[in-house]
Amino acid sequence: MKIGIFDSGLGGLIIAKSIFKKLPKYDYIYLGDTKNLPYGSKTQRQIFEYTKNAVDYLFKQNCGLVIVACNTSSALALRKIQQEYLPKHYPNRRVLGVVIPTLETAKGKSIGVLATTATVKSHIYKKELLKIDSRAKIYEVPAPKLVEYIEQNALPKAENALKLYLKPLQQKGIEALVFGCTHYPFLKRAAKNILGQKVKIVSQDEIIPGKLSGYLNRHPEISSRISKNHQRQFSVTKVNAGFKKVAKRLFGKEIKLNLAKI
Repeated sequence: MKIGIFDSGLGGLIIAKSIFKKLPKYDYIYLGDTKNLPYGSKTQRQIFEYTKNAVDYLFKQNCGLVIVACNTSSALALRKIQQEYLPKHYPNRRVLGVVIPTLETAKGKSIGVLATTATVKSHIYKKELLKIDSRAKIYEVPAPKLVEYIEQNALPKAENALKLYLKPLQQKGIEALVFGCTHYPFLKRAAKNILGQKVKIVSQDEIIPGKLSGYLNRHPEISSRISKNHQRQFSVTKVNAGFKKVAKRLFGKEIKLNLAKI
């Protein structure tokens, strides 16, 4: 069996690269649902259907564990997948999200959250952060254009939009900024330049690999079932030039993309 990594598009590639570096021996399949992005503007019902279909595809590709790298899916679909879909269809497989591991790392009395519109509307970051520290002040800001620009490989446009989205958080004097979308680590340097070095950037590419490693160490019954041949496969639901360019930049070479029919 393999480890599946799912995202709505190319954002999860930066998470995948970090996971590959931390845990290189395992076999992986990456799936980007490029046909249906962006998820942030979709309804909860649509997001659940897309996520369920993606998870089902990865399980049929012999994945024993799936990482839902998409924050919108983690916020709006993961619990239902775990509590209803898995017990009925794949009781011996596991699906993990990225929201809770990210929250466990966020610290500060004044925390900003930048995420897609759907994730912000769910208020999952605010609800869960307040469970950790009820005295914390949480400020959520939707950033609807960032995913679109990043998918187009239009980083200058993304950086200009980022300045506008971060302005209200700067005015609140935040101590930490949570990137609540796997696309946003592409803008980490720009965010640091805007906010200054005193504001901690909580970025999932720095968090998820260690959390996954810890999970596998705690669950040898899962780890032992994952094949360890250093293999990587990449699938998308629609091939586009932006995805290819970003993938080449991240991995330093052309990546073969399989077309997933979901």
